[in-house]
Amino acid sequence: MNEGEPQPGYSRWPAPAKINLFLHILGRRTDGYHELQTCFQFLDRCDWLDLRVREDGLIRRESGLAIAPEKDLVVRAARLLQARTATMLGVDIRVHKHIPAGAGLGGGSSDAATTLLALNELWRTGLDLPALQALGLNLGADVPVFVGGLAAFAEGVGERLTALPPEQRPPEHNYLILKPDCEVGTAAIFAAPELTRNSPPITIRGFLEMGGRNDCTATVCGRFPPVGSALNWLSQFGEARLTGTGACLFLAVESEAAGEAIRRRIPAPWSGFIARGLNESPMRARLQADRSSV
Repeated sequence: MNEGEPQPGYSRWPAPAKINLFLHILGRRTDGYHELQTCFQFLDRCDWLDLRVREDGLIRRESGLAIAPEKDLVVRAARLLQARTATMLGVDIRVHKHIPAGAGLGGGSSDAATTLLALNELWRTGLDLPALQALGLNLGADVPVFVGGLAAFAEGVGERLTALPPEQRPPEHNYLILKPDCEVGTAAIFAAPELTRNSPPITIRGFLEMGGRNDCTATVCGRFPPVGSALNWLSQFGEARLTGTGACLFLAVESEAAGEAIRRRIPAPWSGFIARGLNESPMRARLQADRSSV
């Protein structure tokens, strides 16, 4: 989904959604964070960022969230890169949102990653991917995988990434994504005393051979009844799963048409859309195409 052409002076950049194909919680760390294992795959559902370079150093988000700049991940990402590289340039930012918030699809983290990657190009600051991933980790545990742009097995708090080689990448299924009528806060789920935190570690091969589950499912469904109801409804069509800490659920479908047939049956006030799984982020593909054309 796109928004037509950007206005003159702006360039447009994709910020894809993601799903967690599994999510195991191994334990709680001494710093309060959780040790986890997961596998990220991107979706072709994207937010879109329009960026226009400024010469005066001002960083300005022109539309979107009614929150303070210090809490806006897009503005924070631009400021981090500006401070890290001491550039005198600034940017005007417009964000066209298509990824629902509080859904476990990583929209905010993806927007931040796209900001870092795009401004690194537009400002010609020249940081490599590891440096950008390190910056992104200051903004959120999911930001580094969006910066890397490849389907990945993740450990730690999600920052230790192993990009999957072609022979180990998951199938690029069509998915029906179902959004219940609620938002789920990640912090509340990880703080829940009933959350399972004792899954044994697995290897990439173990995941590929045996699959996995989402350890947050019972907690999310217990605390957010619409998610539990939506999971029960979607499960009649196949193996439905929670992504991240929710609220969205996903179901692999045989084709876009098959998914659309189910989507049309989603009861109100839930909503849904069809998306394709991607093992390479469209942002990574965009950067590679731009560089090859120079």
